[in-house]
Amino acid sequence: MTQLTAMFVMFVLYGLLPAVGVYAGYRGFKKLTQPKMLEYKALPQLGYIPENSLPGDIKLLLDRINETGEKLKLVYGDTNNDSFIDDKDAVNETYITIKNVMDTHVPEAVNEYRRLHDLNGNIADTTKIKNSGMTGKEALLDVLNTVNKQFDDLLEASYHQDGQKLLATNRYLKQRFEQ
Repeated sequence: MTQLTAMFVMFVLYGLLPAVGVYAGYRGFKKLTQPKMLEYKALPQLGYIPENSLPGDIKLLLDRINETGEKLKLVYGDTNNDSFIDDKDAVNETYITIKNVMDTHVPEAVNEYRRLHDLNGNIADTTKIKNSGMTGKEALLDVLNTVNKQFDDLLEASYHQDGQKLLATNRYLKQRFEQ
């Protein structure tokens, strides 16, 4: 083995491999210790929220609103039934309202609560807001429950509307072909 080859082997064994090991260890430690992030596809303005920054009941409500909101956007926004909401779809007032609630009102409410919570973790959950008798958490839960109930009502109305269309089609076809 020549002196140059020996130096190369020593560089790899004592220089490169330890450096790669330290880097991989650092990245692995960072990956293991970073907080889990929540992602809401139907609520893109929320971005990624650390899982431990929201209580469980709020996360549950946001998950339900996210799921129902995705369905409602497709029901009211995808008018040509191509599974995409694009420029070819006709926009109605209900879709605009749903999109406005999901893009503006819910993220603003969650961000206001998180700001209260970040000031002092217990203050948002225990201290009553003046002239309301509610805590910050109760106020956020009230907002999210209202949105969730309205979204459920819209989804149910859509179901019944589509069901009535099916029944009307069935009555027409029976009347048309039974004579």
